Amino acid sequence: MIVRARTVLPVAAPPVPNGAIAVSDNKIQAVGSWTEIKSEFTNGELTDLGDVVLLPGLVNAHCHLDYTDMAGLWPPPGKFTDWIPRMLAAKAEWSYTDYANSWLHGAKMLLHSGVTTVADIECVPELLPEVWDSTPLRIISFLEMTGVRLKRDPAKILGDAIRKSESLAHPRCAVALSPHAPYSTSLELLRLCAQAARDQNLRLTTHVAESDLEYEMFAHARGGMFDWLKKNGRDNSDCGFGSPVQHLEQAGLLGKNFLAAHANYLDKNDLRLLARRKVSVVHCPRSHAYFRHLPFMRERLANAGANLCLGTDSLATVRVAGEQKPELNLFEEMRALADADRAVSPAEVLRMATLNGARALGQRGQIGELRAAALADLIAIPVSGKHGEINETVLAHDGPVQASMIDGRWVIPPK
Repeated sequence: MIVRARTVLPVAAPPVPNGAIAVSDNKIQAVGSWTEIKSEFTNGELTDLGDVVLLPGLVNAHCHLDYTDMAGLWPPPGKFTDWIPRMLAAKAEWSYTDYANSWLHGAKMLLHSGVTTVADIECVPELLPEVWDSTPLRIISFLEMTGVRLKRDPAKILGDAIRKSESLAHPRCAVALSPHAPYSTSLELLRLCAQAARDQNLRLTTHVAESDLEYEMFAHARGGMFDWLKKNGRDNSDCGFGSPVQHLEQAGLLGKNFLAAHANYLDKNDLRLLARRKVSVVHCPRSHAYFRHLPFMRERLANAGANLCLGTDSLATVRVAGEQKPELNLFEEMRALADADRAVSPAEVLRMATLNGARALGQRGQIGELRAAALADLIAIPVSGKHGEINETVLAHDGPVQASMIDGRWVIPPK
């Protein structure tokens, strides 16, 4: 198959005007100008997409698909610990069917808005593998673990997750581990997860340093989250010995297989530590704005050498504007970042939503870029008339994508 477009944007290489790619089975064979590709691949079936930008499918590095239908339930809270009880109460009222429908609804939103790979936090692992088969998305399912509220044995919590992961096999989807957050897990569970990930070569992710209250809890053994969790039975003897990031370092979690979700409240030692351990940091701009956090330390993290990528988080933490409920959409997240951070370039924002996400998931060279030997995951967005700088054009895209291919198969056929 040969796919031709007005502009091919490989992301890891310069844009190609009047470009084309050659696809065989589920892989890209070549990327180049239309003239080059048609002369080399004379027998390829041609799909001419016309006035579009052809680019790699977006990589959503942090999502909660099963919370999609919680969109608009609550206005932004006064503080983070006001939101947690609301979320727990809502979850307790939902049935298996509610979670399944919400997951499927979110997957459909991501597909039509250009995501081809998603790192999803699974709070209801019983949904797997059936929901995998219901979508063409490439999914890495991070099995969520807590343990503080119910005081379950850490080894039992991890053992259940490992057994679930071993029961799952899929050609397009994979399993990873997600101890929820430092405040909702024990230090022992974090240590066990770190060891299991090393032994089994698994990806790990944790919500860390998401709020100022979490930072105060771990760094100083005080504050609203410390008091609230102590009142609810948490053993807070692991607090007061350093920041949340340093707490994860003590547990052995930090490494190149680790995705730090949020990382909003960091000190200078945290910045160096995350970079030295080659941790990937996932920023969720609309969720960040919902909680009115301090400005994200993107530039300082980038200068330190951390790999920065983007996620949608869940729609439970996206503000509702007017009558229209928000949707899971990584283009919206890219624009939210660009609006909040005038120092970031459109090209860097796009890398965070493609290349950097691929690196975070251990799939650099396979997804997140258009290049020979990469998987044929790509999307097309329409352009009309003259357009300016190509990355700015991509960031300005609004609405569904015109076409999407995953694993060499059109999952949204060209119109």
